Amino acid sequence: MKSLRTLQFMYDEFVEDYEPTKADSYRRNVILDGQEAHIDILDTAGQEDYAAIRDNYFRSGEGFLCVFSITEKESFEATQEFREQILRVKGVDSNTDSIPFILVGNKNDLEDKRQVSLEEAEARARQWKVEYVETSAKTRQNVDKIFYDLLRNIAKKKNAEAGPAVKQVNNDKTGCCGKSKCVIS
Repeated sequence: MKSLRTLQFMYDEFVEDYEPTKADSYRRNVILDGQEAHIDILDTAGQEDYAAIRDNYFRSGEGFLCVFSITEKESFEATQEFREQILRVKGVDSNTDSIPFILVGNKNDLEDKRQVSLEEAEARARQWKVEYVETSAKTRQNVDKIFYDLLRNIAKKKNAEAGPAVKQVNNDKTGCCGKSKCVIS
């Protein structure tokens, strides 16, 4: 479950009996590359019933982790729809790589139950021009990595949009990211 990954990142704990909700939000200060950064995490529901809620989160999100289970082919197939929904709400072309986005394969500790091959997931990431990372909330493998990589991508985009004068101020005074909103779908 994608929510368990968020709970691991927030609280360094794996919850065996987590009851999923339609959406959760979390806020955390982190040190990223020696600078303080603030992250707001909106963990959205995957059910179609909550599409309108997701649209609001997608509209305000600055970066996205699109999580699927490597043990469930259907969840991998659903990533295409989530990506299209994000791009539609953000008003950008499907060929863009301007939105910080990471495709995340969940449950890599269950290799014996894998239904989505590494090659298949990497091919989708290449098609989307995004990073692909496999994680495990249970073993904590790559949990911090996906959040920190996404924060770095958001900071890189903000610095590129800000121009040289603002880049210097950001690096010296406000940290690498300031405040970032990440959405997990």
